[in-house]
Order: sequence, then C-alpha cells, then structure tokens
Amino acid sequence: MSLPSAEPAGGRQGFFRSAGTVSAAVFLSRITGVVREMAMARLFGAGQAYDAFLLGFRIPNLARNLFAEGALSSAFVPTFTRYLATKGKRAAAELSDLTATMLLAIAGAACLAGMVFSPALVRLMAPGFAQTPGKFELAVRLTRVMFPFLALVALAAQAMGVLNACGQYGVPALASVVFNIGSVAIGLALGFALGQSRGEGLIVSMAYGVLAGGLLQLLWQMPSLWRAGFPFRPRWNPADEGLRAIFRLMAPAFLGNAAVQINTMVNTNIASSLTDASGHVLNGPVSWLGYAFRFLQLPLGLFGVAIATATLPEISRSAARARLDEFGTSLGRSLRLTLFLAIPSSVGLAVLGRSMIATVYQWGRFQASDTRQTATALACYSVGLAGYSAIKLLAPAFYALNDARTPMLVSVGSVAVNLVVATMLVRQFGMGHAGLALSTSLVALAGAAALFALLQARLAAGNAGMDGRRLAVSVLKIGAAASAMGVACRASSHVVHMLAGAGKASQMADVAVSIPLGAAVFCAAAYGLRTEELNELWTACYTARRNAFRPEVGDPPAGNRSSSGGPGA
Repeated sequence: MSLPSAEPAGGRQGFFRSAGTVSAAVFLSRITGVVREMAMARLFGAGQAYDAFLLGFRIPNLARNLFAEGALSSAFVPTFTRYLATKGKRAAAELSDLTATMLLAIAGAACLAGMVFSPALVRLMAPGFAQTPGKFELAVRLTRVMFPFLALVALAAQAMGVLNACGQYGVPALASVVFNIGSVAIGLALGFALGQSRGEGLIVSMAYGVLAGGLLQLLWQMPSLWRAGFPFRPRWNPADEGLRAIFRLMAPAFLGNAAVQINTMVNTNIASSLTDASGHVLNGPVSWLGYAFRFLQLPLGLFGVAIATATLPEISRSAARARLDEFGTSLGRSLRLTLFLAIPSSVGLAVLGRSMIATVYQWGRFQASDTRQTATALACYSVGLAGYSAIKLLAPAFYALNDARTPMLVSVGSVAVNLVVATMLVRQFGMGHAGLALSTSLVALAGAAALFALLQARLAAGNAGMDGRRLAVSVLKIGAAASAMGVACRASSHVVHMLAGAGKASQMADVAVSIPLGAAVFCAAAYGLRTEELNELWTACYTARRNAFRPEVGDPPAGNRSSSGGPGA
C-alpha cells in the first residue's frame, strides 16, 4: 500500500477539491442534522422533555468538544502529519495506535466518572431544572444513558484525523451523516418496538439512539483506515516521543477548549433559570438556543469546517518544512474565502431566519411562539458567524506552528468576557436567551480578531504574513455586497408576506423566493466590486467541471481513483 503524497494534491486546485469534498459531505451532514432536529421538534417541541434531552446530550458532547474533537484533533493532526512527512508511514502508524489506545483508556475512565457524577453535573449546568417536577431526574437519566457517546466519538475523531492527514476527506466528513440517520432511525425503532411512542419513554429511546449513532460513525470509517494501511493495533508506551509531543500540545489545547466549554456551561446555566413576567422558570430557553445553533451549524460546517479541514494538513506540511511564507499565503487565502462565504450567510440568517425556522421546525408540538423565540436567538448567533468560522481556521494554525499556548490564553480570556457580557445583557438589558446568543457571538468575534492579530505578528517576525491589507479590502467589498443582499432579501420578504399573508405557506414561499434572490444579488454585487474570492471560486468550479469531463494529463484514470473518500471521490 503506497503512502499518500506529502505534498498537496494539485496545489490550490487540490485544496479546492479537498474543501469541496468536505463541503459536500458536511452539507449532507447538516441537512440530515436539520432533518433530525425536525423529527425531534415534531415529537417533543421545545418543552421539558427536549430541554432535558439537550442537556443530557450536551454534557458528553461538551466533553467531546473539550477532549476529543477539540484538544485531541488540534494536537494529533499536525503531529501525525509531521510524522508522515518526515518519518514515514510505519512511524505514523505506530503513533496512531499509541494515541488510540491511550484515548480509549482516558475516555473510558471519563465515561465511568461522568455516569457516576451525572446528578452533580446536571445540577451544576442547569440548577433551574430542579424547580420543575421530574425535569431534573429525567436530565440525569438521559445524561447517564448518553455519556458513553464520548468514548465512541473520541475514537471516531482520531480516525478522522488519520484519514484527513492521508488526503481522504469524504468518508470522515460523511460520518456525521451516518450518525444523524442512524441515531434517529434506531431511536425511533427502539421506542416503537418497546411501545413508547411519545413522552419520556420515547425520549429515553432516542438517547439510546444517540449511542448507536456514535458507534456507527466509528465503524463507518474503519474500512477506509484499513485500506489506508492504518488498522488499529493496541500499543501501550506512555513514554513514546510522539505521544508525549501530542500531550504537550493537548495540555494547553485542553485548557483553551475548556474555556469555550465553560462559556457554554455558563450560558446553559443562565438559560435554565430564566423566568417569565410572573417569576416562573421558563420551559424552552435551552431548546430555543439549541435549535437556533443547529441552524447556524449549516453554513458554519459548509465553509468554516470544510475550509479549515482542508487547510490544516496543507499548512502543517508548510510548517514542518519551515516555509512560513507559504504557510501565511495559504492561510490568508483560506481566511478570505471563509469570510466571503460567512458574511453574506450571517446577513441572510438574520433577515430570513424566522421564515427558515418556521419552514423547518414549526410542525407538531413546535409552536409559532417557539419559532419567534428561536428566530431571535438565531439572529443574535448570526452576528458571530464570521468569528466562529475564522476561529475554526486560525486556532489550529497555531498548533501547526507547535504553539498551543497562544490560543489557550485567548480562550481563557474569553471566559471573563463572556461572563461579564452575558450577565449584563440578560440581567441589565433584559434580553433573556437572546442576550446569551449575542454574548456568544461577541466573544467569537473578539477571539477571532485576537488570534488573527497575534498570528500576523508571529508570521511578520519570520518575514511572512497573511496580507492584512488585502484581507481588509476583501472584507469591505464583501460587506458592501452582503448589505445589498440584505436590503434585497428584506424587500423580497416584505412583498411575499404582503401578497401571501402571514401563514405557514407565506413563510415557505419567502424561503423559496428570497434565498435564491439574495444569492443572485450578492454574486452580482461581488462581481461588480471585482471581489477576487468570487473569481477564485468560479475558476475552481469551472476547472472541476472541465476535469470531470476531460481529465488532465497526469490525473489517474477514473477506475484507479480511491473509493475511500479522498479528494475527488
């Protein structure tokens, strides 16, 4: 089995091909995720049962973000890529086995501890649940059921890192699709098989479906790992140099990700205790925030995660060879492309969010009042979409430079900022759950700006950089084009609702008319402003289409291309 080339396949075209593969897979993932949320909204609405489910899922999911997909991925991918580029496949395979074995031991212990201390964790994260009869107990039960999800998804994240470093993006990116479909299908099948078609019994069955989905997304990637020459063989050597290098990066990365999770925990804590005008604790704020953030995940995954996933191996190779000029050029280009897609998306979500949410979620137990509250949260979350997307790209860039301390310090600083801003917006300005979403967005924007400034200074010290002036010009042009799009969408939405009324049909018509119109206006404005990212995307799409019908010299014959989900699969 030959080792994938350490060089980017096809230069910038290889990057676009990889990013496009990830983006297509993530699109399917996000769409199936929205379908999953539609099913949950129809069955449970935004009340007590779904609040408890969200918290029960969020606790192991926070641990996953903190430990598995956060600290582990940030530390493992650059180290593994460096081994592939400098030491060869055998050494890289050994490192992969050592990491997976250690990961299984640590994540397994964390799962056991989490199941034992679930009551304390629920009490810490959502003290307001205890004021509603049965809600606290249900959240504890669901947390215990879903905590082993952490170990499964940790191993899946490590497998994804190996495949990405080998230039295979499609299969690992589709793992989330497998999870979304499998968790809902198995959860519903189990519930109906046990005669639990509604209420608490069904929500517990859906929790077991989450576990099954976690196992499926790990198994989905195993055949590709075997074909790439990285089957798992248990190895135990805590003193291994590569493993110690990963843990040296993981320690500050862990603290940095802990700051993000603390912010989430603080916001959930406040949301669980929000009250109505009569002083009663509200059922719904945790769900409204959860549904809104799920909507934000679609554009964030489509370009933020996709571009970051394709960029990290590329800049890791540049860093391993001490090519800082190449590192800065690649990162700057990826950042401009990310913002070109993020800024208009944030405007679209803010302007059309209510119609989108009504179209997708307002069925069954999900009421019009839930739509209004979720749309308010989405508008506030959308403010920070550019920040979320940029952080996905900038934080791992520090890890590629063997510096986990800087993003850690930025993240830790965000804890204080979030606590102050969230408390102020909720308590003093009376913004409720919308204040929590807005606080999260402001913290993301501030964090992204800090990371960019610090990284630019570091690259400048090595006579390199991300071309800040070029970035500023692009942002101004993108902002102008997005503003024109926002005005067009607002006008279109007003006309549609005026003609079709205020019902569900008019909201669906608004989505069908205003989104394509907004995209057309943005592209036309960007073209008129000569935005270079539009031209780059157009060139990449044109080249990909041309190559699909007329492969260039040097491309492998179609029959020899890997079916394991690598670039072009």
